[in-house]
Amino acid sequence: MKSNHTSLSRKIQKTISLFVLALILLNCANKPAKLDPIPKHTTFTIHSQECKETRVINVWTPETYSTSQDSLNVIYMADGGIKEDFPHIANTLAQLIETKQIPPTLLVGIENTQRRRDLTGFTEVEKDKEIAPIVGGSAKFRAFIANELFPEINQRYRTTVKKTLIGESLSGLFVLETFFMNPEMFDNYIAFDPSLWWNKHYLITTANQHLLPSYKSQKKVWFTSSKAKDISLYTTQLATILEAQNNSNIKWNYTYNPQETHATIFRATKEKALIWTLKQE
Repeated sequence: MKSNHTSLSRKIQKTISLFVLALILLNCANKPAKLDPIPKHTTFTIHSQECKETRVINVWTPETYSTSQDSLNVIYMADGGIKEDFPHIANTLAQLIETKQIPPTLLVGIENTQRRRDLTGFTEVEKDKEIAPIVGGSAKFRAFIANELFPEINQRYRTTVKKTLIGESLSGLFVLETFFMNPEMFDNYIAFDPSLWWNKHYLITTANQHLLPSYKSQKKVWFTSSKAKDISLYTTQLATILEAQNNSNIKWNYTYNPQETHATIFRATKEKALIWTLKQE
């Protein structure tokens, strides 16, 4: 009887332990994900003639901006809303600037209205067109940045001529499309898991046609991919093309990260991208 009683007690204890563990896991699962702290920033709007709508712009400046008269380089990013990628990139910049791994830099975030419209170029693939009611608006979005946003930022802030474009996924596609189609818009291009599958990987099949033998200034291109096969296949091909071109006017860096997914690649590699691109040489 004693052994049976002991066995029963152990079973009860084990059941209670499993029940408590289940409650803990359930409680954790129901907790909202930790949000990025929103840094101090400025927000304003522009009514865009190019896009025919009002756009929300968020601007982050480093602490040193208010204590000096220096003009700063500027990073521009789509997906730049407060509920998008603006907070975590601004916080990362603040940390890298504080530790002197990159020089003080401004961040300009463009909040999305119709993301899939603005960040995609034309496509002849019917399946591509199913992702949104309207696609293929990247040229107008680029015109908004060049003709309306650049002058507004230069008027409001002390800026140099050095500009960087950063983005992930479809925004990464926009980054590389801009590099190929309008390379002089920016000096630096940073793309995380760019959606190069768009339009039957048009940017890859036409890359050699768009790469120039010379540029007005040296271009830096940093791009990376996760294990997503529909992306890593084409980023690897782009690296092969750039290596074969061996263009002295393009300084580039590509990393393949099979341990990362499309959902994790941005945060996992952003520090490396910013330091490689922006560090003073």
